[in-house]
Parts: sequence; C-alpha cells; structure tokens
Amino acid sequence: MRDVIPQDEFKQRRHQLLESLPPHSVALVAANSEVTRSNDTEYPFRQNSDFFYLTGFNEPDAVLLLINDSNPRSVLFCQDKDPKHEVWHGLRLGYTNAVEALAVDSAEDLGTLPERLPEVLEGIESVFYPMGEDSVLVELVSDARDEVSVKARRSGKLAPQSLSDLRPQLEAMRLIKSANEVAVMKEAGRISSGAFRRIMRFVEAGKHEYQVAAELHHEFAMNGALHPAYGIIIGGGANACVLHYTDNQDVLRDGDLLLVDAGAEYQGYAADITRTFPVNGKFSQSQTILYNLVLEAQQAAFAEIKPGSNLVRASEAAARVISDGLTELGILTGDAEDNFKEQRWKTYFIHGLGHWLGLDVHDVGRYRDSDGEPVSFKAGMVLTVEPGIYILEDAEVEEKWRGIGIRIEDDLVVTAEGFDNMTADVPKTIEEIEAWMKSQ
Repeated sequence: MRDVIPQDEFKQRRHQLLESLPPHSVALVAANSEVTRSNDTEYPFRQNSDFFYLTGFNEPDAVLLLINDSNPRSVLFCQDKDPKHEVWHGLRLGYTNAVEALAVDSAEDLGTLPERLPEVLEGIESVFYPMGEDSVLVELVSDARDEVSVKARRSGKLAPQSLSDLRPQLEAMRLIKSANEVAVMKEAGRISSGAFRRIMRFVEAGKHEYQVAAELHHEFAMNGALHPAYGIIIGGGANACVLHYTDNQDVLRDGDLLLVDAGAEYQGYAADITRTFPVNGKFSQSQTILYNLVLEAQQAAFAEIKPGSNLVRASEAAARVISDGLTELGILTGDAEDNFKEQRWKTYFIHGLGHWLGLDVHDVGRYRDSDGEPVSFKAGMVLTVEPGIYILEDAEVEEKWRGIGIRIEDDLVVTAEGFDNMTADVPKTIEEIEAWMKSQ
C-alpha cells in the first residue's frame, strides 16, 4: 500500500511518550473491542485512535503498557492465536509475533494482564491512562491497585498513589503531524478529491441523495480507502441547512443546490471536504451571490493560516466577510459594525470555522492554552476551514434567499511559510464547478 506509517515511527512515538512520564510511572492505552450490530453480527471494526497512534496495531482487545522505571519499556498484551476462532473471523497476529511485527519490547497474552498488572504496579507511584474513555481499563487499574495495597504491609511496596489523565500528553503529540502523517493525509485528500470530482458529473435532477453517497463510497474503496471517515452528508435543497444531515433519502431537484460533506479514511487518517454545487450544473443569481460570499470568507480565513496566527483570527476574518456581506444584501438589517460586534451573523453562520484533523475527523488538540489564549498555529498542524451560510425556508428574509445552505471546506496543513491545501483539486469557484459539470 502507498504512504503507510513506518513501524519505526510508532516506536519513536512510544519512546517520546515514555520520556514525558515522571519516574516510577506507567501508562496504559487500550484498543477498542468489536461492537455488536445485530444479534451475532458486528459493526466494521475501527481501532481506538490513541492506541493506533502508538502501535499501528489494528486488532481488537489489546492493551499497551508503557513502564517508566529503571528499565523503560513497552509491553503489548494482545489476543493469542486461536485456529478455531481464526477460521471464522480471520488471522490474529498473536503475542509471540508481536515483538517483531510491532517493534514493542515484549508481548504477552491479554488473558494474563489481570494477574501481571499488580506485579508491575508494585513500587509504581503514578498511573496514567485516558480517563473517561474505557470502563474496563478503569476497573482493571482499580483492581490491580487494590491487590497491591493488600500486599503492601508484607511487601513494603505501596500501590500507586496518583492516577492521572494521559490525554494531555497524547493530544499534544497528535496535534503536530509528522512528514509521514502528512503524506498519508494527502493521499486521503487525493482520494476524496477524486470522489468529489466524480459526483459532480454524476448528479442530476431525479437521482437520490443516497445514490450520490454510493458513488463516493465506490470511489473511496476503489482507491484503497475502505470506509468514509464519518457519516456522509448529502443535503439537497433545504436539507443543506441541517448541519449533520445524514438521512440522505430525498430526490434531487432541478434548481436546487446540493451540499456534500464527505471524506475518505485512509490508513486511519481522515479527509473532510465540503462542496456545494447546483444539481442542474448552473448556479442561479441568488445562489451565485451567496456562494461567492462564502468563498470570499474562506479566502479571508486562508490568509490567517500561518505560523504565529491562530484559529480565532481566521474565524474573525471569515465572520467579518460574511457579516458585512449579509448586511449589504439586506439579510442582516442595521449597522454593519454593530452586526459584526453583536455577532448577529451567527444566525446564518451557525458553526465554527474549522477543527483539527487527523486520526479523528474532529481530531484531538486544544484550541486554547491553559491561560485561555488561542493556540498558535505551528508547522505540522492540520485543520479544516469551512465557512458557511444557512438560511432556513421560514427565515424572515426575501424569498429568493430562503432554503439555501452553502458550505465550502478544505483540509490545510500548516507549513513554515503558510499552508498547503490538500484538497485543492476539487473544483471550487463557480466557473470551475460549472465547467467541470458541463464537460461530462
């Protein structure tokens, strides 16, 4: 496969996390388990992002243990090989193969973890794990600490006195993408961009929203991305004003716009693109005016995507364009400066400008630091920029504006000089969209 993360990088991540832990501490991160869909069938398995970030291991029911004592090391507890199970459900790596395959220091059968963890925790002062995510892991740690406490009077080795959340360290690491991660995300963007170009030539009045979704799924899978990164949004007409519309059942109508928000997941990493384009291939006058306003807002935000700036500045730049534009059109009434300061534009630009992107489509990472200040952009951060305007069918505005929802979204990686738009291959200006849709 193309653009995979090399095993040495996963090893380096574990080493970096180990070094961030205080002496005499351990950290645990658990894999996801399979989830039942109906009776004896399961949903497609999707690995816990933190666990995958540290291991690259894509099997369920495993625990990574990082031990920072006199001999810092990583131990993977995973399911053993089981020929009877594997003939039904597929091959397992098995703990005997994990050391070589995953470059961990040692590996053991997951079934031994309840017995082994109390031994590890003797003399350990602090335990770190992602709090609030895994009740099984919480119970495992609690039981192990209790067992060590019971033995403490005889052994003299106290149970860990501190339980801490591992998420801040992991979030800080995941926020800055490596060159390998950026390469994988660019491939996710390339696959997703190709799918958008495909559907722009597929769409026509009379087809259903779910048929558009099917075209996206097809293009993703044919290019090695077996799943979308999230529930695809295909909103025709006023459905575009429902931000997380995923019913995708309605018929596409001549004269309506179609808002499509979708992205492929490739090697665990997400793309996230939105384009809004006319079902019949031609923007109306009112659609053109609002579309160009959203596009201008995105370009204003783009100017702030650079090291030293931040998402707040980019958001304000986009909001200023939308607020002033809506005032000029009479959709917002009153003074332009008052409309901006009082944030009246939020009636129509409902959501934030964007979000971090990575292993999760809404990826981890703070937007403000511990002092409440906006986090500054640094090279390697990846984010979406997605301004929008949504005018409901019953809005108290001129009829020509009603029922129009428009969002334009691209995936940007911050560079030393500014940014690289990883999804720029999707037609975006009105001229580009109409020309692409026409040349079928």
